[in-house]
Amino acid sequence: MPEDKRPPQGRNKVRLTQPDLPDGEVATLLATAPITGFGLHPLGSNHVFVVKLESAGGDPLYGIYKPQAGERPLRDFPRGTLYRRECAAYELSVALGWPAIPPTVIREGPHGVGSVQLFIDADPAANFFTMRESELPAFEPVAAFDFLANNADRKAGACLKDRAGKVWAIDQGLTFNPYALQRTVMWEFCGERIADRLVEDMKRVVPELDPRARLGCRLEELLVKGERHALCERLERIIAEPVFPVLDPNYNVPWPLV
Repeated sequence: MPEDKRPPQGRNKVRLTQPDLPDGEVATLLATAPITGFGLHPLGSNHVFVVKLESAGGDPLYGIYKPQAGERPLRDFPRGTLYRRECAAYELSVALGWPAIPPTVIREGPHGVGSVQLFIDADPAANFFTMRESELPAFEPVAAFDFLANNADRKAGACLKDRAGKVWAIDQGLTFNPYALQRTVMWEFCGERIADRLVEDMKRVVPELDPRARLGCRLEELLVKGERHALCERLERIIAEPVFPVLDPNYNVPWPLV
């Protein structure tokens, strides 16, 4: 992949004002608007870019572009699938109604096909570790989603707080693989019962994950064979016993922590 020579931009380095648009319109722009500028994000282990998308007659939109070509090979995830997992996580979050994951699409970009996710103008000082004492209940949907999606990489820095105080979950590339270990920094929920309202949302989503339903069909397209089925099995187990797992600090921790 050719090296980008422009100054790096990251979510903690710049303020990027976003137009106030409905999620559906945002997703359409992310998928179709011309990309007129991009800069390498300095914090990712894979190649990640901040991109500028031009909207006809409106303010530009900014996104996070993760090209398939920039994915680092991993031992426990099939090669070249992380960008599709980002989109699958967003699709599942929309069906559940939680957690808040920025609109995410798949499209062609300057370095080929990849995911493009809405850029969140976040407080650079905020992450899970700084927010957990005062805002822990806001993270239960994130922890429940990670349990369901088998997230192998929930770092503290993958939780953002925007300028209005809303908590967002980002970096869902290491999800849905049934053989990967769940890894998280959210140890406060271990062994705790999952809130009834979240369990009810999971029950509601069960028929939507059928391969003949829109969401189930979409996940079949985005994930590796068998992973949608494994998701359904996890969902059934969680509904039957809605308790967060007790994890092992020797194995179930991401690195780095932030």
